[in-house]
Amino acid sequence: MDLLTWIIVGLVAGVLASLVMGGVGYGLIGDIIIGIVGAFVGGWLFGALGVGTPFAGLAGTIFTAFVGAVVLLFVLRLLRSGTARSGGTWRGGWRR
Repeated sequence: MDLLTWIIVGLVAGVLASLVMGGVGYGLIGDIIIGIVGAFVGGWLFGALGVGTPFAGLAGTIFTAFVGAVVLLFVLRLLRSGTARSGGTWRGGWRR
């Protein structure tokens, strides 16, 4: 795929994943990065499960990137909420 196709796929998948996960998005560049990384995550996930996409061509690529981006955002939110619940950083003083 050429660079423009990767950017378009990343943007579409990142925006859709952000909407599905209930967020407002991460901006244009953030959504593109989430979508492109999601394409790799989705490709690995589908390969590990031994399944294919229900669509062919560009639609299948966008679907794979979307699924991967949703998984990526889910994992990132789990990690972020786990850090927030454990206290994260020391804020100057211990509670008794």
